[in-house]
Amino acid sequence: MEPHPHFPTIDRPVLTHVVKKRNLGQLKKYNGVEGLASHLKTNLEGGIDGDAEDVSRRNQAFGSNTCPSPPAKNLFYFVFQSLRDPTALILLAFAALSLGFGIKENGLGEGWYDGGSIFVAVLPGIAISAIRNFRKNKQLVKLSKEISEIQVDVVRSGRRQQVSISNIVVGDVVYLEIRDQVPADGLFINGHSLLVEESSITGESDHVEVDFTKNPFLLSGTKVTDGYGRMLVTSVGMNTTWGERMSTISMDSNEQTPLKSRLKKLTSLLKKVGLFTAFLVFVILLIEYFTGNTKDENGNTEYNGSKTKASIMINSVVAIIAAAVTVVDVAIPERLPLAVTLTLAYSRRQMMSDHATIHKLSACETIGSATTICIDKTGMLTLNQMKVTKFWLGQDSINENGSSSIASSVVELLHQGIGLNTTGLVCKTVSGYEFEFSSSPIEKAILSWAVSKLNLDMDGLKQSCEIVHVEAFNSTKKRSGVLMRKKGENTMNVHWKGAAEMVLAMCSNYYDVSGNIKVLDNFEKEKFDQIIQGMAASSLRCIAFAHKQVPKQEKGKIHIEENCLTLLGLVGLKDPCRPGVKKAVEDCQYAGVHVKMITGDNIFTARAIATECGILKPNQDMKSGAVVEGLEFRNYTPEERMEKVDKICVMARSSPVDKLLMVQCLRQKGHVVAVTGDGNNDAAALKKADIGLSMGIEGTEVAKESSDIVILDNNFESVATILMLGRCVYTNIQKFIQVQLTVNVAALVINFVAVISAGEVPLSALQLLWLDLIMDTLGALALATGKPTKELMEKPPVGRTKPLMTNIMWRNVLCQAFYQTAVMLTLQFKGEAIFNVSLKVNDTMIFNVFVLCQVFNEFNARKLEKKNLFEGIHKCKLFLVIVGVTIVLQVVMVEFLKNFTDTERLNWWQWGVCVAFASVSWPLGWFVKWIPVPKKPFLLGEEAQGEGVVPLELDLASTTNSGDEEYVQKRSGLTWSMRRSSRVISRSSVPL
Repeated sequence: MEPHPHFPTIDRPVLTHVVKKRNLGQLKKYNGVEGLASHLKTNLEGGIDGDAEDVSRRNQAFGSNTCPSPPAKNLFYFVFQSLRDPTALILLAFAALSLGFGIKENGLGEGWYDGGSIFVAVLPGIAISAIRNFRKNKQLVKLSKEISEIQVDVVRSGRRQQVSISNIVVGDVVYLEIRDQVPADGLFINGHSLLVEESSITGESDHVEVDFTKNPFLLSGTKVTDGYGRMLVTSVGMNTTWGERMSTISMDSNEQTPLKSRLKKLTSLLKKVGLFTAFLVFVILLIEYFTGNTKDENGNTEYNGSKTKASIMINSVVAIIAAAVTVVDVAIPERLPLAVTLTLAYSRRQMMSDHATIHKLSACETIGSATTICIDKTGMLTLNQMKVTKFWLGQDSINENGSSSIASSVVELLHQGIGLNTTGLVCKTVSGYEFEFSSSPIEKAILSWAVSKLNLDMDGLKQSCEIVHVEAFNSTKKRSGVLMRKKGENTMNVHWKGAAEMVLAMCSNYYDVSGNIKVLDNFEKEKFDQIIQGMAASSLRCIAFAHKQVPKQEKGKIHIEENCLTLLGLVGLKDPCRPGVKKAVEDCQYAGVHVKMITGDNIFTARAIATECGILKPNQDMKSGAVVEGLEFRNYTPEERMEKVDKICVMARSSPVDKLLMVQCLRQKGHVVAVTGDGNNDAAALKKADIGLSMGIEGTEVAKESSDIVILDNNFESVATILMLGRCVYTNIQKFIQVQLTVNVAALVINFVAVISAGEVPLSALQLLWLDLIMDTLGALALATGKPTKELMEKPPVGRTKPLMTNIMWRNVLCQAFYQTAVMLTLQFKGEAIFNVSLKVNDTMIFNVFVLCQVFNEFNARKLEKKNLFEGIHKCKLFLVIVGVTIVLQVVMVEFLKNFTDTERLNWWQWGVCVAFASVSWPLGWFVKWIPVPKKPFLLGEEAQGEGVVPLELDLASTTNSGDEEYVQKRSGLTWSMRRSSRVISRSSVPL
């Protein structure tokens, strides 16, 4: 490749090769990182110029940090996809035949009714499905653009600033901190204790140390697990290691949830029944016709062998096909997914008014199936408002006014240990009399306490001391360390800060109040253990400070001592529980949902908080395995984990890996798992879970993008409310399905019997279309407006294995369908004689009774089990309005559109008869609910057999082809997704 005119001494392949192949030899040829920086016209301290012209040149020379977009899919693509459904093709083919022969037989004025009505019946479903998928695709593209705006810290023109990942260019100097993901391939410039996890590239989970001499290579998609540093970007976009891998990945966006899986199986079953019945009708009518057993309106035999004209015979066969297709149309609930979408959309609005933002519509119902919630302590159960309430120096508790009695030498060491071993900042406000603190809640609490109680002067401390080396905090070690030196002195000081029990284990001495150093033997350690446990039992998070003086270390041999330290002091931080959280936990437990707390606190603090929140019962036996530490859980064998995971209520000292492992175990046991998280390292657990819940206040952008629902107020009460709303959604969908199946079963039997006996269907295609439309739109909305009640929380969760159609629903469906079938067939065969009406009026009454039966049956469906179907009806105003609109539209259909719908006007008496027949649904529904049903599911279905088994481990190679798990890795803006379905990884226009 020819070098770019503005960068004549370096080209893209060389830069790419150096990092991908980790070629130290070639790097040395260019005089290391400094030499490459000069070739790239980058100042390692001030970065690139960063103006528009400079960025444009670099994009032209080395490419942009984006991934090529797949071809845009327009609406016609999704229309074509919808037309691939066999049932739709059959209906459309018949509609075309019927339209052609109808016009030929009856002329254009009336001949288009039958064929046209079938087109009208089928095309809206195809159009709505295509539009829905088209909009979903547009949302994915929009999400990709949002992800591309994730901000990264760089230095340009000597000024540190944030730019979006897509705007990173070769030559940029990028800042990396713990939990960050490397946004492009590059080289290490400087930093402290930088460790990265390269499992996304190499498959190895070990942490790799990055330094200036042995391994200065940083690969895009890897994650910083420890330390911090700066890197020089050498490759972007598809030239990076991760981009090379992404180029082999294809795209699909289907998604399966427990409800969608059940609906798919239900509709599949109904399709099979409908197609079989239609085929049976077709064969029987065909045999009757060609054997001369059918007669026309004048009583003449329709088929007379060779005497029958070909055109007449073709018309008769088309009529037979019409009858068969009508059976298919009434048997298959083609618009059931649309009705479910309407229900979910309405529920989404309800949830958003209850402090939640829904990223995925399907999460509205999935949360209602949850059997287990794994929840973070900080921010969700507690207020995340840390405050130092206890301070122990040696074995003496120092109260707020007792800090003046501490030896000045100890105070100085505490200043160093707190002020230098921190990621926080202390700034004076504009007034100059108050201080502002920025960092994590723990760091802010400790800094605030040190400034106010120990008179810490951060500016003066940083001027008098210099930091030599840093060991950044990570979730495994639970501590951070710093090696520092006072200016003008040869000796150095090591300071450690972290989880009390872990720091205590590193100490062999301790300071008392007077500044004397005392030996910390086993007996003394027991006393400190009791102090730590006492603070933990009071729901305090205990942090320890330790110190050691060491001789000056040579450059290149720097390390921080971890043994024989001297304990400086212990602080206890209080994070009060949120008001109302205990009741919310009890509500979830009462609903049969297991609540598991996952925290980084020690086991005593975790147990105290869990007891205070109601997750653990007072005096609960800890030997039962209810409380474990993350390391202990991690070290179990797979069999032991599967055996004990259900019993665990609290996991202390846990890491993100432990959290992910627990989610995997629970899902493999068949649980529907909800997980809360707020950090970048929670992304894997959020995506692995059935429902990911991120924090709206404290949560990072990566956590929010990885989740299904964002809890805006970080409150567990909101989780409990959303759980109840989710159950309401699931129940409302069941109500609608009950009414829909009643229609399908009754219509199927009625049309089958009528076709076999009389050779014609009592309901025309357009009438069936009207019934479908009012049921799939107005009916769905009417039943979707059901409000959540406390009764929903009295039932156990449906989980992953219970069938969608319960025995109670089958009982209600079959009884109502049997009654409707009996009435319709009576009217079909004896209606003219009984009511002394014409054939046209009788057919209209059949249509009217059938529609009104469904309207009355909606009242029965409001309460699947309760006998009083009018309970709370006055609160359901929207339900009553929709029912009223449905009745008005039915009156218009019958009375004013008779030419189009092939109906006749009915008089008051005939309307009264129709209403009387339909109203019998109410007392029948009351009587039916007295009939007991067995507990064992009537139709178990595949969804209740083995679906709880979920693969524990996720293999990238196999998932790329046909994964059945969901996992999202966000590699600094490059997002690849494997959904919980038969789905391949999706690639979209997202920056690398």
